[in-house]
Amino acid sequence: MEEIILISYLNDFIYCPASIYFHKLYGSMEPTLYQRDYQINGKDAHKTIDEKKYSTSSNVLQGIDVYSEEFQILGKIDTFDINKGILTERKNIVTKIYDGYVFQLYAQYFALKEMGYEVKKIRIHSLKDNKNYNIDLPEKNVEMRDKFLKLIKDMHEFSFDNFEQTNKKKCEQCIYEPSCDRSLLC
Repeated sequence: MEEIILISYLNDFIYCPASIYFHKLYGSMEPTLYQRDYQINGKDAHKTIDEKKYSTSSNVLQGIDVYSEEFQILGKIDTFDINKGILTERKNIVTKIYDGYVFQLYAQYFALKEMGYEVKKIRIHSLKDNKNYNIDLPEKNVEMRDKFLKLIKDMHEFSFDNFEQTNKKKCEQCIYEPSCDRSLLC
């Protein structure tokens, strides 16, 4: 059996696979000891979802666990409006639609479909400016769907022993860089 991938790790893996290791290592520590403001603010953006206070409507699923057996992916959705078939991933502020954002939505989309829900539309919501960014469903964007499938395959086949960072800019922005033996800043 393949190891289960957490949906939240899709974006992390794209950024740097080593960040997942450090995320697990530091996971039980007080976040303010190692996280930056944008990460803390991102967590705050999900509070209403995590506490299931976003909506009182029984037609809006919020913060539920989803799982895709096909892709061995597990995680939580932000919101899914059952009646409208709209899946929404909330971000604190969206300045660019990163592939990792789209792939998180794809993972949630595939999981919800396996669970029997009809997903008609997927989108990213920027909380700070209250904007929605519609994302093509995987069937409508074959290039992104194929990139998603490659990412899942790469994550399932990943070996940390063979990993070498090649992007110095990622190291410069990484909160885990001081602890990382793969850093290009040494």
